[in-house]
Amino acid sequence: MTEHIDWRFNLEDVSQITIGAFALAVPISFSEEAWRLGETLPLMNLVILLFLSIGFLSFFTYESVFQADIRGRLPVYLFRILAAYLVAAFVVLCVLLSINKFPVLSEPLIALKRLVVITMPASMGAIIVDGLDKE
Repeated sequence: MTEHIDWRFNLEDVSQITIGAFALAVPISFSEEAWRLGETLPLMNLVILLFLSIGFLSFFTYESVFQADIRGRLPVYLFRILAAYLVAAFVVLCVLLSINKFPVLSEPLIALKRLVVITMPASMGAIIVDGLDKE
């Protein structure tokens, strides 16, 4: 007997990703260390952080959310990774804006760096919460 699993991406998924991202984005966004890291981190390290984020999201999504089986579901798998990262980044952006630590108009590079630095852990929180009910 084959179990049918619905792999659509719906509002429940978005809410889980948002809550997971928020849970980690808030404490880190309020950290002066994260702000300063966003100011001083070289661009190459920023790129490495971005790839680490996507890599860990991909690995966790593959193993936990999709239970190591993406046959016929590669587009959904890729979309879920991208969605988790982008929703987490949006949550981080909102938090940083609300505490006046996202200087997108005056210092856009620092704003982008802070966004990438804080989105890394926030995206992991997002995908972990999203994966809790997928088993």
